[in-house]
Amino acid sequence: MVITNRDHTLLVEKYRPTTLEGYVGNENIKKTIAQYLDQNDIQNLIFYGPAGTGKTTLAKLIALQLQCDFTYINASDERGIETIREKVAGFAAAASFKPLKVVILDEADFLTIQAQASLRNVIETFSRSTRFILTCNYVERIIDPLQSRCQVLKIIPPSKGDVAQHLAGIMEQEGVSFQRDDLKTIVNQFYPDLRKCLNTIQLSIVNDGLKGSEEDKYLRIDKSVLVSSNYMTGVLKELTQKKPSFTNIRQIIANANIQDFEELYRFLYDNANVYASGSEGMVAVYVNEYSYQANFRIDKEINAMALIAKLIELAKPRVI
Repeated sequence: MVITNRDHTLLVEKYRPTTLEGYVGNENIKKTIAQYLDQNDIQNLIFYGPAGTGKTTLAKLIALQLQCDFTYINASDERGIETIREKVAGFAAAASFKPLKVVILDEADFLTIQAQASLRNVIETFSRSTRFILTCNYVERIIDPLQSRCQVLKIIPPSKGDVAQHLAGIMEQEGVSFQRDDLKTIVNQFYPDLRKCLNTIQLSIVNDGLKGSEEDKYLRIDKSVLVSSNYMTGVLKELTQKKPSFTNIRQIIANANIQDFEELYRFLYDNANVYASGSEGMVAVYVNEYSYQANFRIDKEINAMALIAKLIELAKPRVI
């Protein structure tokens, strides 16, 4: 039986676990967290790993289990030093009737270097009363002084089998009929992003019962909305063609409806040897330049496509 929160209609929130028992995967980390919760205290923590694998869920779960005052800040939206000085330090300094307070900094790898340096001092100043939980996709973007003040834990995605079993349990509890092949398609398409799997399931639920009836709900996959989370693989495949097409790559990215290109920039850098062998240094220069410029661009897609145009030049076969 999957634990539900009936106050929500969105599946990702309705079935967000509120206890360690309901959290899927990472059994060793769950044991470590359970020991902290038994002591009614935790260390400062950094959770890192792929998107949609439960980092934020685990952070909120800990705060709820501690029954403490906590604040949540999305560092991708509030990434500057003012956020640390005003919101974080202000919360940590405020009086509380509870022995412990928790600050959750989601997507902390978006924090500026200055903000991270300021956070280091805040962690030390309020070490007696406040704990900090940082989540990020790329732990290497967190400065070493912050990492040394936290216990760094890698969130490993549960297996495809565990994800499929969890999703099947949710659909059974929702009274949704489904074909195993459809469930397999969703898992293969979006793994390890459990959040995308649930959102796609909710989008694909069809109700053929009477108006207002909860009967006759079933899962029907619309292939046109199944945009692969691995769109980056399509970009890489096009870059390795004899004549890479800017138009084709633009269409791949447009179809994926991407708003944040940080993951794509990293992917292009990590796979430079695949499409630009011998020019990896120039790839690093271009990726660094355009990922920095993205911070000052309103239309981030244009910035990303400008980078693609540069990389296509590097990917073209050399005439000897």
